[in-house]
Amino acid sequence: MTRYEIRGATPEDEGPLLGLARNLNTVNLPNDREHVRRLLLHSAKSFAGDMAPKLRKYVFVLWDLETRTAAGTSMIVAQLGRRGAPYIYFDVLGEEKYAASVDKHFHQRLLRIGFSYDGPTELGGLVVAPEYRKAPERLGLLISYVRFLFIAAHRSFFRDQLLAELLPPLEADGTSHLWEAIGRHFTDMSYREADLLSSENKDFVRDLFPRDAIYVTLLARDAQNVIGQVGAQTKGVEKILRRIGFEYADRVDPFDGGPHFIAATDTVVPVIGTRSLPLGDPSPSSERGARCLVARDLSGAPFFRAVESRGVVVDGSLRLPAEIASELGVTAGDAVYFLPLP
Repeated sequence: MTRYEIRGATPEDEGPLLGLARNLNTVNLPNDREHVRRLLLHSAKSFAGDMAPKLRKYVFVLWDLETRTAAGTSMIVAQLGRRGAPYIYFDVLGEEKYAASVDKHFHQRLLRIGFSYDGPTELGGLVVAPEYRKAPERLGLLISYVRFLFIAAHRSFFRDQLLAELLPPLEADGTSHLWEAIGRHFTDMSYREADLLSSENKDFVRDLFPRDAIYVTLLARDAQNVIGQVGAQTKGVEKILRRIGFEYADRVDPFDGGPHFIAATDTVVPVIGTRSLPLGDPSPSSERGARCLVARDLSGAPFFRAVESRGVVVDGSLRLPAEIASELGVTAGDAVYFLPLP
């Protein structure tokens, strides 16, 4: 039997998810019990189809079946940016200045705030508990890739562009140099206060932040140096994203300067690679097969389940080890989602 499964997160996962939130503590997954409680109720309603697709947030939990603990989590926000809750960002722009009379030439960077009310699907909330990060099963890849499998399996629920926002370098105490240089002066809030508030209310950003372009050279050097940079804790995520088709969008988070990576949904490698196949006869013990994620939808909580396996496609059907089919609760002829893993 497999040691790990990925399933839809529901209100019963409040304690384990809150424990994982302490390792990330961002706007998508803050270390705040009431927020996590609301998020999990929202997730359950999203999986159940009890709200409009563009309002949905799907949370996945990576569960260690042996220790009965949560090893990781990830999330899909079906649409980032809508009426009342815009997608807010800084565009990173370039401007050249030259004065012939003194023969001076400069290339300036500028930040200009932008808003979208019809934005992309966001991939977020990715956490693997520290004690699981070096597991041989490459658990970070599993909990990341399951989102692409789910998007491909339910393509009509999601936008034509995907966005992933990566954390920039932060100080050990969580200080954001960009926030200290800009945001604090215009909101009189700490980075954490503003980040948490923005998960529920973005009006203060729209109303208080400067609308004119900001010249980066006017900021403290520490703030300049984090704009568009990827922090050490998300370097691995950046490598995965670039490998499957994402690119830096010359756009950053207005709070901390973390880079935004984007891709056309239907060009992302694991979205293309996901297929719905009927289950065939169990694979013989001598047949190793390719490493893959296999998943199915469920009619009730937890609504979705995925496991890592070895699988072989034969004559249009998927052969899996008998114990994996049993774990998923499927038999020959049932449809499953299949995504080969690198």
